[in-house]
Amino acid sequence: MAQDGGTVVPVDTIKKKTGVSRSWMLLDSSGEGAILDLDRQSIMRRVPINARDLRILDPMLSYPSTILGREKAIVLNLEHIKAIITTEEVLLRDPLDDNVVPIVEELQRRLPMALCRGEGEDDDRPEMRNEVETDAETEFPFEFRALEVALEGICSFLDARTRELETAAYPALDELTSKISSRNLDRVRKLKSAMTRLTNRVQKVRDELEQLLDDDDDMADLYLSRKLGGVCSPVSGQGQGIPNWFPASPTLCSKISKASRTSGFTTQSTENDVEELEMLLEAYFMQIEGTMNKLSTLREYIDDTEDYINIQLDNHRNQLIQLELFLSSGTVCLSMYSLVAAIFGMNIPYTWKEDHGYMFKWVVILTGIACASIFLFLISYARHKGLVGS
Repeated sequence: MAQDGGTVVPVDTIKKKTGVSRSWMLLDSSGEGAILDLDRQSIMRRVPINARDLRILDPMLSYPSTILGREKAIVLNLEHIKAIITTEEVLLRDPLDDNVVPIVEELQRRLPMALCRGEGEDDDRPEMRNEVETDAETEFPFEFRALEVALEGICSFLDARTRELETAAYPALDELTSKISSRNLDRVRKLKSAMTRLTNRVQKVRDELEQLLDDDDDMADLYLSRKLGGVCSPVSGQGQGIPNWFPASPTLCSKISKASRTSGFTTQSTENDVEELEMLLEAYFMQIEGTMNKLSTLREYIDDTEDYINIQLDNHRNQLIQLELFLSSGTVCLSMYSLVAAIFGMNIPYTWKEDHGYMFKWVVILTGIACASIFLFLISYARHKGLVGS
């Protein structure tokens, strides 16, 4: 279903509509979805978060990847996944985006799984009831199931982008190694820029998960169902302190009350127990760490290729310098030879010119020998000093 200006529209028409500004997808615990066209004030009235937290989800503003635990909501900003998660519903921004559509489909598939196990079972046998109760106690809370889908989606998305980059980068680097050309250099330059941008995106997500894992208090803030344990329990009264936008959830309240009786929600030790969430975050931290390692390996390969190319260019530069040295030495010798020829070519009378004309032949021969000797001496001196190869 979709709501636009107070009108409810079936979800089947979502793909037929173009992108709507301020569009949000509302998903409840049963997996039912609705498109909402809400402004900032409407969202703040519906979800108990402040304007500063909502500003993090603004696509027009640049904020780093963030997972914030508030009193009754989780604010999630991971790349293109911008969501507000409560104990019974998920508000997902820009559901028509091509990268967000798979997240919506996965949420619709996985959110109602816990309810399906407990509903539709008419068997009153004690062992069946015990099995259902055990499943209810051990299953993830709603907010963690939604958080897991978001983490899985962003980790898979970044890993897919990394594999695409690897597929394009390694052949380009190998081609550049075999043939250095302007086309190959420009291709590798663009791939390196794309790798740098992707590395920064992966690093932001990794840093946020690492920061969460290092702070137990931040992880405890994400236990929304635990915070509502006292609200749903009979001791504190049904519905006390819950805003009127929260729908009734007997399954959630019964589960929290049962967990409160068995494990003691009011004790300080239970409130600080974040092992369940820590295991969840560690799994995706290891996945994003693996993606980071792939990018680091690719960066090292690019750096090695650059070093190899620089060595090749240095070798070519040295060969050009050697050639220039040979040409310069030859030019000096030929200049000396031309000088002698120019002197004798002047229109100057010589007393021995008529009587001793054969002397010009010896002057040319001796000058050529002297210039060749000077050239060999310069080359030998350069090799002695290591300026040219032997």
